[in-house]
Amino acid sequence: MPFAETLRTIRLALKSLMLHKLRSGLTMLGIVFGVFSVIAMLAIGEGASAQAQQQVLALGATNIIIVTVKPPADSQAGGGGSGRGRGGMMVPQYGLLRADFDLLTKTLPTISGAVRMRELVSEARYLDRTLNVRLVGCTTEYADMNHLSLLRGRFLSDEDDTQVANVAVIGAETASTMFPFEDPLDKTIQVRNHRYKIVGVMRSRTSSAAIGGSLSGQDYNKDVYIPLSTFRSRIGDTVFTRMSGSFSAEQVELNQITLKVRNRDDVVPTAEVVKESLKKLHGSKNDYDIIVPLELLKQADQIRQIFNIVLGSIAAISLIVGGIGIMNIMLATVTERTREIGIRRALGARQRDIIHQFLTETIVLSGAGGLIGILLGLATPLAFQGIKYVVENYILDRSSGESPMAKIFSDMVPQVAFWSLPVAFGISVTIGVVFGIYPARSAARMHPIEALRHE
Repeated sequence: MPFAETLRTIRLALKSLMLHKLRSGLTMLGIVFGVFSVIAMLAIGEGASAQAQQQVLALGATNIIIVTVKPPADSQAGGGGSGRGRGGMMVPQYGLLRADFDLLTKTLPTISGAVRMRELVSEARYLDRTLNVRLVGCTTEYADMNHLSLLRGRFLSDEDDTQVANVAVIGAETASTMFPFEDPLDKTIQVRNHRYKIVGVMRSRTSSAAIGGSLSGQDYNKDVYIPLSTFRSRIGDTVFTRMSGSFSAEQVELNQITLKVRNRDDVVPTAEVVKESLKKLHGSKNDYDIIVPLELLKQADQIRQIFNIVLGSIAAISLIVGGIGIMNIMLATVTERTREIGIRRALGARQRDIIHQFLTETIVLSGAGGLIGILLGLATPLAFQGIKYVVENYILDRSSGESPMAKIFSDMVPQVAFWSLPVAFGISVTIGVVFGIYPARSAARMHPIEALRHE
C-alpha cells in the first residue's frame, strides 16, 4: 500500500475512533493495563532478582566458604569428638579445625588467599551501656574479604595478632549505641570480662542474606573485631554458657574458613577438592558445610529467568483479555457501520480496502494503548515507592521491630527491563492485529446490496 494511502487510512481510522471517544478509551484501557502489568511485573521480578544476586556477589564469586555446623545429637554421639572441661564435664567438640586451615592453605595451589575466623555472640559493655554483639576473632585480611571499610582509625594488623594485643575494631551500630556522644577511639570496651582498647570504627554495611541453613544472615554493624590470637588466648576454644543455674559448653576451634580462588574457572574444581580433603579429616561427622557463591549465582540467574517467564505469562493474560475487548467492540462497530460499508463497496472499494480500514482502526487502538502502557510502566519504580510507603506505615505491624516482610519491601527496588518495552508494545500490536482480523473480514465479506438495505 502506498505511503499516502496508508496515511489517509490512518487519518480515517482516527476520525472513526474519535466519533466514540468514551467507548474507544474504555476499550483501550484493557491494552493499557495489560502492557503496564507486563512491564511492572517484570520490573519487580528483575529488582528482586538483582537484590538476590547482589547478596550472593557480596560473598565473592571466586570465594569458597566453609562454615562450622553443629551436628545432630545422634551424630555427636556416634562419631563426634569430646574433651574435658570445667569440673571434669564432657564437652562436645565439633566444627572446623586449625589443622583444616593449614591443610587447605598448604595443599591447594589454586587459592590466592585464605581467612579464618572465630565468632561468639556476647554482651558488650561501656559504663552503663550494653549491647549484644558478635565478637569476631579474625586477621587483617578479614576486612577485604568481606568488603568492610573503615570510618575512623585502623583495622587489625598482623602485629596485633602476633602480640596477642587487647585491641578491638567496632561496627557502626556498636559505635553509635555504646558511644552516642563521644568518639569511641582509644576508649575501652568490655566483652566477657575482658577489656579491649578501640582502635577503629567501621562504616555501615548492608546486612548479608542467609544462605540455606548453613550460612546465617549477618549484621556486620553490630560486630566487635579482635585479633584471632587474642580470642584464643582470652576466651579459648571451649565456651561455657550459664543457663537457668546450669552450665552448657561446646568446643569449637574455627567457625569459618574463606578461600579465595585465583581463577573463576577453578572455583568449582577447587570446591570438589576441598570436599574430599575435609571428608578424610572429619569422617562421618556432619559438622561443616561448604558454600560456593558462584554456584548460587548460577542458580539465582536460572530462578530469575523462570520468575520472569511466569510473571510475564500471568501479565500477558490481561493483554489477551484486552484483545477480546477490542474484538467485541469492533464487531459492534461493524454492525453499526453496515450501511457505510455498503456505500463504500458501491463506490468501488475492494474487500482488501475494507479490511485495511478496520484493521488499521484496531492497530491504532492497540498501539495507542501500548504507548500509554509503556509510559505507565516506566513509572513503576516511582509507583512502587508509594506502595512501599503505604505497606510499611499502614499495613505491616512494626511495633516489635523491623519484620522480615518490612525488610523485603524496604530493600527491594524495581528495575525496569528495557527489553520488555518493545516486547510489550509488540505484543499489544500483535493482539490488535489478531483480534481485529475477524471483524475486518466480516465487514469485507458483506454483500454491497444487502449492506445498503441495512437500516
